[in-house]
Parts: sequence; structure tokens; C-alpha cells
Amino acid sequence: MRYATEKKLAEHVKALGESADPAVFGELAESCRSASPLVRRLAASALGKLAGVVEGPAAVDALLPLLADEHPQVRQYAAKALGAFATAAEKALPALRDMLRNPAERDYVKRTVTAAGLAIKEAVEIAQKKAVHHCRRCHCIVDPDEYARSQRFFQRTLCDACFDETCTERRNKEIRIEDQKNIRTLDGTLVQSDGERRIADWLTAHNVAYRYDGRLRIIEGFQVRPDFYLPEHDVYIEYWGMDTPRYMAGMYVKQDLYMHAGKKLISLYPKDKPRLDQVLMDKLAAFGWSPKACPPEA
Repeated sequence: MRYATEKKLAEHVKALGESADPAVFGELAESCRSASPLVRRLAASALGKLAGVVEGPAAVDALLPLLADEHPQVRQYAAKALGAFATAAEKALPALRDMLRNPAERDYVKRTVTAAGLAIKEAVEIAQKKAVHHCRRCHCIVDPDEYARSQRFFQRTLCDACFDETCTERRNKEIRIEDQKNIRTLDGTLVQSDGERRIADWLTAHNVAYRYDGRLRIIEGFQVRPDFYLPEHDVYIEYWGMDTPRYMAGMYVKQDLYMHAGKKLISLYPKDKPRLDQVLMDKLAAFGWSPKACPPEA
């Protein structure tokens, strides 16, 4: 599949996941069988976002084959999506257990599988034992599907009404953040600062895959947005570009979260920009990275 075609299809699949339209299920199920691992990964993510909108059993059936996908990120996103389908995903538990027992499975995939399995099991137990969980915002009783959905997205218990309110608040914050991204990197990514641009361009030049400004929950109650995540190496890069007291306080809190969660973090500062090439090479090498040749131009 040509890169331009793959990118266009990936953007379309991502938009389907944001549509909240049950009619897109058929197209997403078909995308789960795409020849592109990127499209399969995004289709799995999109189905997870539509939990509570599309039919749970049908979505689970579309996701289950992806747990055996050859690409680890596809397996990871399929497992994460299954965790949002509560009791409907109970039949996925044996496959998730097999993934945990597989010594060849990636650690970051296993972490996602563990979280998904726990959410599904808890939802099943709620349904079986009539256990009672309350919304953290309004304190009303939540049902199993509400519990699983909110745990999947926020790792906290919310009823559907409070879930929607929280999503709106997060979306408004996302819009403010996106408006600040006005510097374009060599691969077309929009970033917020010259330091981030230099890091992104270095990663592209050295054929290191990255995700920019993705969301990551490390500890319950805290959600951070790593500047860069390197999925092939499970490494996070943060560029600390300011030195105001408030910014520095937030930086120390964020670094502490990474440390306590056992994450591999590379911290970079404005002083590193003149020697960024050597700094990144040395710090990535400490996590087992070694340079590799970039693919030839098509």
C-alpha cells in the first residue's frame, strides 16, 4: 500500500472513531482486516471509542482476531479496545491470558492486556454479584458497561452523563493545545516549539518511529501527555522548554510520575539544542538503541 493512500485511509478510520455513529461499524470491522498494520491499529482504537454506541458482541468478534496480529501495536490496541466492552468481551479473557503467559510478548503489550483483562473481569463480577460502584463525580450507581467504559478511557468510575461531561472538558482542552501547534517538522507533524521540532526531525532522520503529544495515564488520577513516545523502544522523551516556577513545579511532578511508574524517560532542555545529536544518541543508546539505515527514497 502506497504511503499516501495508507495515510489517507488511516485519517478516515480515525475520523470514524470520533463520529459516535453506530452506522460506521461495518466499515471499521472491514478495516480491522486491512493490509496496513497502521489502519488495523486505528480501526481497533476506533471500535474501542465506540463502546456503548456499537453492538458489543459484534465489535468483540471484529477485535478478537487482532489479538494474534503479527504487529505488537495492533495487538496492544485490540486488547485496549476490548477492555471497553465490559461483559460482552468476557470471551476474550482466555486469549488475553495466553498473551500474558507468552514470554515473547512485548512488556508494553502485556501492561495493556493486564488493564483490559482486569476491567472485563470486574465488569463480569459486577454483573454476577451485583456489586455496586458509584460515579466519582455525581455519586450515582453505575452499571457494568458504564464502569468498563469509564475505566477504559479515564481509569476512574463515571456514569455516562459524567463521562460525556468529562469528554467535553478534555476535548476543549485538546482544542486549546492543538491551537498552540504551529511549527511544522520535516515529516509534517505540527509541534509547539523549536526544541520539539529539532527532536522530531532528529528522530525522523534516524528512522526512529515516534508519536507526538499522545495521552498516557501513568497513575490513577494523573494523566500526562508525553512530548514524544518511541513505541519500538518503549521510551518517552520530554522537552522541558521553560523555566518559570510554575512550569518547573509541574516538571518535577511529571518526572516523579515517570519514575514511580518505572517508565524509561529521556529529559531534554534548551541547553541541549546545540549538541542535540550527541545527547540523543547517548541517551537512546543507554536504552539499547543503535543507529540503522533509513530506507531508500521511493
